Amino acid sequence: MTKFSDLKLDPKVLKAIEEAGYEKPTPIQAGAIPPALEGRDVLGIAQTGTGKTASFTLPMITLLAKGRARARMPRSLVLCPTRELAAQVAENFDTYTKHLKLTKALLIGGVSFKEQDALIDRGVDVLIATPGRLLDHFERGKLLLTGVQIMVVDEADRMLDMGFIPDIERIFSLTPFTRQTLFFSATMAPEIERITNTFLSAPERIEVARQATTSDTITQGVVMFKASRKDREASEKRTLLRALIDSEGENCKNAIIFCNRKVDVDITAKSLKKYGYDAAAIHGDLDQKVRMKTLDEFRDGTLRFLVASDVAARGLDIPNVSHVFNFDVPSHSEDYVHRIGRTGRAGRKGTAMMICTPRDEKNFAAIEDLVKLEIPRLENPLKDHKPEPEAKKDAEKPARSSRSSRSKKSADKPVEAKEPVKETAKEPAAPAREQRELRESQPRNDRRDRKPRGGDVVGMGDHLPSFIALSFDERRAG
Repeated sequence: MTKFSDLKLDPKVLKAIEEAGYEKPTPIQAGAIPPALEGRDVLGIAQTGTGKTASFTLPMITLLAKGRARARMPRSLVLCPTRELAAQVAENFDTYTKHLKLTKALLIGGVSFKEQDALIDRGVDVLIATPGRLLDHFERGKLLLTGVQIMVVDEADRMLDMGFIPDIERIFSLTPFTRQTLFFSATMAPEIERITNTFLSAPERIEVARQATTSDTITQGVVMFKASRKDREASEKRTLLRALIDSEGENCKNAIIFCNRKVDVDITAKSLKKYGYDAAAIHGDLDQKVRMKTLDEFRDGTLRFLVASDVAARGLDIPNVSHVFNFDVPSHSEDYVHRIGRTGRAGRKGTAMMICTPRDEKNFAAIEDLVKLEIPRLENPLKDHKPEPEAKKDAEKPARSSRSSRSKKSADKPVEAKEPVKETAKEPAAPAREQRELRESQPRNDRRDRKPRGGDVVGMGDHLPSFIALSFDERRAG
């Protein structure tokens, strides 16, 4: 059995590993670290949760232990698809470099350029960044990539999904041709394979599991759900989610709940909090400080339920997640693998449950085809629960102030002194009503019988002025 001490790592790195509580490397670490230490390019393919981050941080630290950084010219570069993953990689470097004097800088959105510029100006050994923010600094003339000796691309398939591939290709072109490249991904799409063929030189390929496989330590299940009515689907899905959580009892110590849309993330989190569940939302539209605070609370156990979009699906190392609930079936089958990979990490047991509606069945079939597994169907915990009849619900609602309800109330009440008042009020209105009805019964376009307002019309009506009746000769003589 391979030990970390067999991998020729720096003694100070080994000391930090021991203090962190790690005893033996994972398969991807055991396969990737030796060729990386030899200076070779590495192409690592492994499912999420297998320890890919340490596969490149440990050899990088050992290789960078000797040397000195220059201003604005980082010695190594790590590219990550999301802010959260970049921050996590930075934490790993802090853990493993505690006995070494290596500097690092984290370039992500949501942090002021001024603070990041100050770090870069002093010179850093390790630069960890998202592609967009890295290019922003480069275009502002604050950063040079000509001194990069080691370049790492982490979660490359997620980079592809997020549209970062053109940025990645541009960043590759800004780094020296002689750099060492460590490339890691959970899946190998054709576009990613094209990049590796273009920018990696005779890489050592380390594949520790079949592409897009799920871990054997995760118990999977799906509830095939059909709403009682289309307009109730969202509400009934949230009721089902709460029932699934409750059915797990104390086994559900904490959980990540995935939704496809950001708006559903917010709604689901608010719904859970409304019913007494300790939940918070995390997605790309939230402020960076809020996102990091929420993640920290979930990591240290002060937050039980994290409702997330796929921004939290890739690469986040939260070791003790007991459950993953897919509130929505992911649109891309590969995302299912990454979502449920948040549980069952590092050999621990985990549970993943999913809710599938009739319109999700096509995507669900694609997931089963990808993972080469028939996901067990779970019994709906609400199968005996029926929605209340509409009549009953309407009866519980307060009566609306309408003409029919007022007339119904007046019919139920005993006739009191108000009745004579109503009769006297109606009597004088009768003649006016009769005149109106008589007028309305006549044709609207028949104006011959109408009497002009203001009496007879003189000169322009039926009356003929006398001078018009005179002949021309009579008018000349007059």
